[in-house]
Amino acid sequence: MRRPVRRSVFRAAIGLVAAAALAAGLGSASTAFAEDGAPLPVAITGASHVDLSLQSDGEDSDEPQVTLRLAAPGSDEPGDDGVIPVVHQGPYTIKIDAAGLDGVAAVKLPCGAKGLTAVCDGYEINAGETYNEIGDIRLSVDADSAAGDFGTIKVTGEGEGVDFAPLTIDVLVGGPELLGRKLSEPKGFAAGDTYEAPVGFRNVGGLPADGTVLHFHGSRGLSFADSYGNCAYKHTTEGSLLYQGTDAICTFPGTYKGGTAYTLSEPLKVKTAAFALRDGFTYGFSAVGAKKAEALLENDGYTPGTGAPLTLEELPGASAGDYARYSDLDLPSANTYDLVLTGASAQGKAGDTVKAEIGFRNDGPAWISALRSGGESIAFSVAVPEGAKVTRSPERCNLTTIEEGVKGYLCWVETPLLENTKLSFPFELRIDKVVKNAKGKVALPTWNNPVEPEQSNNTAWIVLNGTGDGGGNGSQGSSGGPSATPQPTASGDDASGSTGTSGGSDGTSSSGGDSGGGLAFTGAGGALLLGGSALLALGLGAVIIVFVRRRSAA
Repeated sequence: MRRPVRRSVFRAAIGLVAAAALAAGLGSASTAFAEDGAPLPVAITGASHVDLSLQSDGEDSDEPQVTLRLAAPGSDEPGDDGVIPVVHQGPYTIKIDAAGLDGVAAVKLPCGAKGLTAVCDGYEINAGETYNEIGDIRLSVDADSAAGDFGTIKVTGEGEGVDFAPLTIDVLVGGPELLGRKLSEPKGFAAGDTYEAPVGFRNVGGLPADGTVLHFHGSRGLSFADSYGNCAYKHTTEGSLLYQGTDAICTFPGTYKGGTAYTLSEPLKVKTAAFALRDGFTYGFSAVGAKKAEALLENDGYTPGTGAPLTLEELPGASAGDYARYSDLDLPSANTYDLVLTGASAQGKAGDTVKAEIGFRNDGPAWISALRSGGESIAFSVAVPEGAKVTRSPERCNLTTIEEGVKGYLCWVETPLLENTKLSFPFELRIDKVVKNAKGKVALPTWNNPVEPEQSNNTAWIVLNGTGDGGGNGSQGSSGGPSATPQPTASGDDASGSTGTSGGSDGTSSSGGDSGGGLAFTGAGGALLLGGSALLALGLGAVIIVFVRRRSAA
C-alpha cells in the first residue's frame, strides 16, 4: 500500500525561498532540479492509440480512454517519511490540440475546455509519473463518424527549465475489433479432466485486421499440454498465488475480414489439476501487425513453443450472439475442500499462564483460489474459557463480541488457500479462577456450502482443567460450551492490552488478511459465498453479518 503523499519541510522551504526572491526582486521563482543546469526532461504520457468502435458496448459514456500524465526523472515511490520528491517548481503549460478530430469523432478534454483545444496550467512536478496527472480525454463516435476515419490529438508542453517530450494520440474509427467466442463448461466436467476450448473471434469492426495476436492465461490449477511453434509461454510460480499460472502469446499473420468469424484449427486443450476449483481460463485476440507481434514474442520470460504452428480458419455461419468482449471460464465448477479446526487443552492453577495453540488447515482436495474476489479472507471465532483471560493473542485475531455479553476473538485466514495449508494460532491465557472442564468454542460459521460437504470438523474447543469425564481434549466436534457465532462488530485491543503475536505456519500460506470492515467468507475458487451487501444469518443468536466488500472482476 502506498504511503499518503504529504508536503515535506524541504518543499515548503523551497516555496519560502522563491517568495523571498520575488519580494527582493531577485528574479524568477522557477526552480528546476536538473543536473548541470540543463532543462529537466519530462515526457507527456498516455495512450498513443485509440480505436473507436462503431458497436454499442453499453459502457459508461463518461469513461475516458486516455489519462494524461507527466513522467519526470526519479522514483514515484514515497520515502520512509511518506514524501514524494518535487523535481520542478515553476509555472508550466500543457496544451491539448484535438483539431485533427474535427469530423472524425467527438472529444471531451480536461481543464475546462469547451472546444477542440485545452490549456492546462501547473506549477509543481513530482518525481516519477504516478502523482503528475494532467487530466482525462474521452472520445466517442458521432453522426459524422465512419469506418476508417482517422485523426490525431497533439499534446505539447512549455515551461522555463523544463524540456517536454510531446505526445501524439492516433484515433481510428471503426477499425478491426475482435470479439472472442463465448465459453461454457461441459456437463459433468470434473477436476482432472481436460477442457477442449473452442477458441476463436469475430471481427465486428469496419476494417480488416492485418494480423492478429492471441493471448491466453490459465491460473495455478490449469495447464496447457500442447506447445505450438508460433506461440511463446511463460510460467509464473512465484509471488502472489493470485497471479501464478501460465501465459501464452500466439501470433497469426494474414488478413482477417470485417464481419467474419474465425476459429483455431483445433481446440485449445486446457488440463485441470486434481486440486483445481474455479481456476480461471481467459483469452483474447488483438489486431496486431507482424512487427509488433514479433516484439511481443521477445518479451522477457517467454519461451518459444516447439511444435507445429497453430492456425486460424474461417467459421462460416457463426452467430454474432456467440461472441463477447471478454472470454473467460472458471474450471472446474465442481470440486470440494475440507477446512478443519483443531483445539487445545491445558492444566493449571490460579495465576498460571498456559498456552493454547489453535490449528487451521485445508485437507483439500481443492484449493481456494479466490481469483474473482481478489483474495477475500476467511474468519473463525475463538471463545475464551470461563475463569481465564487472554494475555497474548495472534496478530490476525481481533477482540470482538461473539454473542451478547460474551467476548472472544475473530481470527482471519488469507486466501488464496492451498490444498494442503496448515496454520497455527497460538494463544496465551492466564487462569484467574480454576473452573473444571472450562471450555471455549472455536468455530467457522455453519451454512450449506456444497463445496465443503464435511463440516463436522469446523468446530473445536479450548479446554482448561478438563476432568476426563466427557469434557473433551480440545478436538473438534465436542458438545456443549459457549456459542462462538461472531457479531459483525469488533472492539479494540485484546483483554490484556497486548498487541499479540503472529500465528505460526508450517504450510505455504499465511494467516491474516484485512477484514475490510466486515466479516467476509469465500467459497469455491474465491466466489463470495454471498455477494456484496448481501446478508447472512449465522446460526445461534440469529446474528446478521453484512458483507461490505464488492466482488472484483477476474
